[in-house]
Order: sequence, then structure tokens, then C-alpha cells
Amino acid sequence: MSDAPARRPGRRSGPTVSRGDILAAARRLFAERGYDGATIRAIAQEAGVDAALVHHFFGTKEQVFVAAMELPFQPADLLPQLVGGPREQVGERFVRLFLALWRDPERRAPVLALLRSATTNEQAAEMIRQFVTEALVTRVAGALGVPPLRVTAAASQLIGLAMVRHLIGVEPLASADEEEIVRLVAPTIQRYLDGD
Repeated sequence: MSDAPARRPGRRSGPTVSRGDILAAARRLFAERGYDGATIRAIAQEAGVDAALVHHFFGTKEQVFVAAMELPFQPADLLPQLVGGPREQVGERFVRLFLALWRDPERRAPVLALLRSATTNEQAAEMIRQFVTEALVTRVAGALGVPPLRVTAAASQLIGLAMVRHLIGVEPLASADEEEIVRLVAPTIQRYLDGD
């Protein structure tokens, strides 16, 4: 019989692992394996901790991804804002929420960095593709009862808007008033989601 103490789940023995260690491991694995390939168990193993500690700090894999990529939002928190309220105003809610997420330069910086990475690196593109499909498109399509293609088309319109407005800075869109953008773009998003 061994005299060594039994390993308890959670924290590893020795120096205390920080959230930062887990996030660093998550970033490496998301980059190497993509969103689908990086499991909570694999992230825990990479960080040298029990999977329960990853769950303790972050909850779900989606929440680990959001924290590791420093995204300014939790997809699960956005869904009620998008689908709650009158169906005929869903396009307007999409545009307002999207503009709000991009308004603050500090909040949009990590998303812009991910978009830049996705345009030049296939691994980054695949990771973002998997995350967007699983965490956003599938959920919104299910909640609205529309085909995923319609949600993807609406998202592409909004991502294009963000790139032209914030990444490239094309005027007059770059400095346009948000209300003017809502009036201009919301009917198109509504049409995508309604199927007219």
C-alpha cells in the first residue's frame, strides 16, 4: 500500500493554478484543434488540473472559449435579447444589439482580432466557424424556427457592416449615426429572417 496521499479532484498539488493557466491552455488547444476538438477534459489535462476545476472557473466549454478569446459577450446571454419581443421587430433587435456590441473600441478589439485571424489562418477560421455555428446560428435558428441559412445570411450582413464600419473605416458608414444604420439595415435583416 502506498504512503503517498491520494490525489483529490480539482486543484493540483503544488503551486496554485490560476484561471490564467487554464485560459492559456484553452487558447493553445482551441488554436491547435479548433472549437470542436478542444474538450474541457483536454483543456484540463493541458493545464495540469482536474476537469472539475475548469468547470468551477468557467462552466461550459462555450464559456471557456469566450473567456479565452476575450469575447465581449456570452452567446447564451444574447439569445433572449434577440428573440424576445415582437417577431416583426426581430431585425431591429438584431441590428441594435450588434451595434451595441461593437460600439466600445475595447470590447470590439478581440472580435476584430479574431476576424483578422480568420481571414489569414485556416485554423482560426475553422475554430470561429465551429463556434459561430454551434453557439450562435443553431440556437438562433431554433429559437426563431427558421432555417440556419437565413440566420447565417443575416449574420453575414452584420459582419460585413462591422468590417466596413470598424475594420476598414469606409465613410460615411464609419461615422454614421447608429439610428440611421438601424433604419437602413434592420428591414434587410428582418427580410432574411422572415423569408419574404
